[in-house]
Amino acid sequence: MLEAIPSAPRRLLLVDPCDHCRLILPHLEEAGWSVSSQSLDQALAASYDIGLLRLRGEHLERPEGVKHLISRSGTEWIALIDPANQSGPSLDEFIGEWFFDALAVPVDLPRLQGLLGRAFGIARLRGIGNRRGDQHELLGQSRPLRDLRKQLARLGPSDKPVLIHGESGSGKELVARTLHRMSRRVAGPFVSFNCGVLPEQETSNLLFGHQGKLASANGGTLFLDAIHELPLGQQERLLACMRGKVLHHADGEAVPLDVRVLASSREELGDLVEQRCFDPGLRQWLEQNRLVITPLRKRQGDIALLASYFADLYSLEAGRRPSHFSEEALAAMSRHRWPGNVRELASRVRRGYALAECGQIKADDLGLQSAPVEGAPLGTLEDYKRRAEYQALCDALAHYSSNLSHAARVLGVSRPTFYRLLHKHQLL
Repeated sequence: MLEAIPSAPRRLLLVDPCDHCRLILPHLEEAGWSVSSQSLDQALAASYDIGLLRLRGEHLERPEGVKHLISRSGTEWIALIDPANQSGPSLDEFIGEWFFDALAVPVDLPRLQGLLGRAFGIARLRGIGNRRGDQHELLGQSRPLRDLRKQLARLGPSDKPVLIHGESGSGKELVARTLHRMSRRVAGPFVSFNCGVLPEQETSNLLFGHQGKLASANGGTLFLDAIHELPLGQQERLLACMRGKVLHHADGEAVPLDVRVLASSREELGDLVEQRCFDPGLRQWLEQNRLVITPLRKRQGDIALLASYFADLYSLEAGRRPSHFSEEALAAMSRHRWPGNVRELASRVRRGYALAECGQIKADDLGLQSAPVEGAPLGTLEDYKRRAEYQALCDALAHYSSNLSHAARVLGVSRPTFYRLLHKHQLL
């Protein structure tokens, strides 16, 4: 049973608004929203429950700022788009991966209010899950996930640094929080800092200042997200602090440090060292222990399990019966490349749940094409056999991940043979 969601002011952040957007603000405030309006550059420092973004052409041309804002916010976002930009696969892909939903301008106000209410409920539900130590992104029975959980159990109690390597949306911060929960520092603070957000001087102040992240993490864990973007001069200072276990301030004060450092990177630090963009000593210190999060596209056996989890989660929030996925939706999910990993899967299932009719989520609801993917390049007959075997296994797992005996029967093989094939293709 879920704990009761406490009542609290509902804070809405409107980013890069147009004139029409400003006209609807009084109506949203009458509906109980506390609305603030800021530019995209200012929004990173804002405090809010739900985000509303006026999606402009420059956002689509240079989407990194929008992606960074949404990924760091930890909540749900709704896009407002101009009718001239409503079509096109690139826009649909962008909306499906990063937003709860989208509405055309001029806005249908009742529909917007309904979307905001649902997004707020899901965001609060996500917050409850985080407080309870929910580890849904580590759900799965694939070999990479089992190996990752074993590594977490081994490294969690240690005080040594860990470098977490993985693609965007793969759950690097979740892994860091799991390591913290498994450590002797669990009663201490967990402090997260994104190394690529601010200019070098502001980064230095926030990281090494009297009230900075290092000082705040004393007795606990400091998670340095995107450490490959930390300025080179700050890398050297960080290494000196951690090796000496003391933080020296400009005024001469020296503060003893008892901090475990966890860091994440999308880039290979070895390559950056060769390019003279990363300190070799810090790289060596960080890579004493290294965790690699396997991208979702290489964990086919986990996709249907995670999708069902998210669908059940959203049904709890809505107070409705859980939806189920059509066969075409399961096949489409197994064929999709998931560039946004688990974060994208959650976003698409959330979108599909909102659009689904009669309790069935279809491929179109997920923003995925139900048509077969394009054929692979020509190869040997053995290449074709191997690809066909792999795809057959993926389809079986997508449909019957909760009953592997039935999946084996559908493919016409014995259960031992089915397991052997899963291990051969590293799907289990």
